[in-house]
Amino acid sequence: MRFSETNLETLRDAPSNARTEGFAWLVRAGYLTRENEITALGQQTISRLQKEYETEEESASLFHNIKLPVIETENGEIHFAIPTGKAHTLQCPSCKYAARKDLAHFKKEVSQLEDEEPIEKVLTPDCHTIEKLAEFLNIPTKKTAKAIMLTRLSDGRLVFVMVRGDMQLSEAKLKKHIGEFQPATYEEIAAAGASPGFASPVGLKNTLIVVDDLIPRSQNLVTGANEEGYHLLNLNYERDYTAEIIADLAEADAGDICPNCDGKLELFKTNLIAEKKDKKIELYPANLLQALAESHHDENGLTLPLAAAPYDIYLMVIPGRKTDTTSPADKLYEKLQKAGFSLLYDDRDTRAGVKFKDADLIGLPLRIVLGERGLEEGNLEVKLRTVKEKELVALDAIVNYLKKLLG
Repeated sequence: MRFSETNLETLRDAPSNARTEGFAWLVRAGYLTRENEITALGQQTISRLQKEYETEEESASLFHNIKLPVIETENGEIHFAIPTGKAHTLQCPSCKYAARKDLAHFKKEVSQLEDEEPIEKVLTPDCHTIEKLAEFLNIPTKKTAKAIMLTRLSDGRLVFVMVRGDMQLSEAKLKKHIGEFQPATYEEIAAAGASPGFASPVGLKNTLIVVDDLIPRSQNLVTGANEEGYHLLNLNYERDYTAEIIADLAEADAGDICPNCDGKLELFKTNLIAEKKDKKIELYPANLLQALAESHHDENGLTLPLAAAPYDIYLMVIPGRKTDTTSPADKLYEKLQKAGFSLLYDDRDTRAGVKFKDADLIGLPLRIVLGERGLEEGNLEVKLRTVKEKELVALDAIVNYLKKLLG
């Protein structure tokens, strides 16, 4: 494509509120707008990637070829770690197991088996949180049970959910078992025979009871007594109540043990850049462009690898003082296109310094310069974006040279 046919006549200054260095380069180089909208140049990058890597089988080579470190989760999501990421992803440094934080599995600490003690109701004034309850009874939070009262939207049924007191409920995991839900109202909780803030699964009416899979393996827990200001000591599954659903409902966190090995899970802020769906790869263009820019830039601009660049070559013509350089450059542009190379042809009538700066900024893998002095000697100046050295290549040998260099 000729430079004059693009939207790159005036490359932008770095936005003052750039979220990351990579985002700033993308805006300056014209791949994105300040509002994070993808431009024609950015779309050209994504289109080339989509054309080359459409299937799930090809995805493994995609991220290798574009030299992008990614985190691939067990459910087919592909994330890129970035400080401004909107998602939270856990990964094991040992076996590379990874999952979104709200869906990740982990090895849960099972307390030592105990004899079941008799259930007992006790007064617990001002114990409206797990922490205050554990402090009042002088027990660890893992000896308590946390109750959550919800209403299932599909049928309006009251749902009682319980996880161990030292853990958090994963709403994403719960939704996989009961569907969409909302917090239960005071009236709904009271109608089931429970007390808000002091709920227990014992004796509930018309309620779906759902417990985390660690609950049946934990003896003598403390839970609400379905009466304001009171809790039950020594609650035990099966003896005192049962559940219709037992499942992994607890949310994993950094430091939890990997489900596949003994590694400790690490937490990353990430952006979703691709997803495997129906044996194909769905790309998330803006996030993928930013991941590329974060991974491939230097102090002068982007440094995109060949597999991720919108064009293979930045062809630059420097207007001559005595010799016509534009006509030979036009012919070279057509020749290289016919040979199968994609080019961004900088045919602007502007200073050489501006063109060199823009070439570095846009970051295509290879730059070819056709100038008056080199043309008189039958040579072109060829330079890879990521190296300092330039090479002189004979004009009539350039096609074979590029085929060996770029493949």
